[in-house]
Amino acid sequence: MIILGVDTSVRTGSVAVLKGDTVLAEIAVTSAETHAKRLMSAVDDTLRMAGLTIAECDGFAVTTGPGSFTGLRIGISAVKGLGFATKKPVTGVSTLDALAYQFPSFPHLICPILDACKGEIYTALHECTGFMKWKIVVGDCAAEPREWLGQIQRFCLFVGNGTLVYGRLIKETLGDLAHFAPPYLNTVRAPVVAYIGMKQIHAGRIADLASLAPHYIRKSDAEINLEKLRTY
Repeated sequence: MIILGVDTSVRTGSVAVLKGDTVLAEIAVTSAETHAKRLMSAVDDTLRMAGLTIAECDGFAVTTGPGSFTGLRIGISAVKGLGFATKKPVTGVSTLDALAYQFPSFPHLICPILDACKGEIYTALHECTGFMKWKIVVGDCAAEPREWLGQIQRFCLFVGNGTLVYGRLIKETLGDLAHFAPPYLNTVRAPVVAYIGMKQIHAGRIADLASLAPHYIRKSDAEINLEKLRTY
């Protein structure tokens, strides 16, 4: 199965084509330009590197959040368009799942953590139960960092850009129970998104394109401000 995976959940986006367990091509979109300007050209370039056309893809996977509100909308809209055009299945992938699934045999808890700003983090807890097998211990949520860390009582691997902001607090709170992923793994990679998407499509977890939407976890500033205006 050939899957095209897309991530626009953070500033550094990526696109990849996966065939089975093999990465055929991958492009990181690190330009200062917005995802809106670069994404579709990155898709075209990735397919060209893989020697494929969009019609040869068997399905598409895209991160649905949490993450950048604008970035998620751009990525999901683009992939929905590809799904409509090709009539191929589309599936949404949790950004936090994609971070955690980079560690297929880590024998302890894995805590993906993204900086949500405003003194909060987006996070979850996963546990690897066997090679390439994961169990979600706590699902995606927004949390106050100190309160969240106070609930972790076991050896845990932390991954994601939130470790850059809260690394010291994590170490102070958990001491030797805390372990950190290498910095180059702190961003979501599209091949992982494509791999999770392939498994989900095989399992029949196919998105309804009309209702596929970002999973923000918490409201955007625009929504909060609109509610304030309505109650003014």
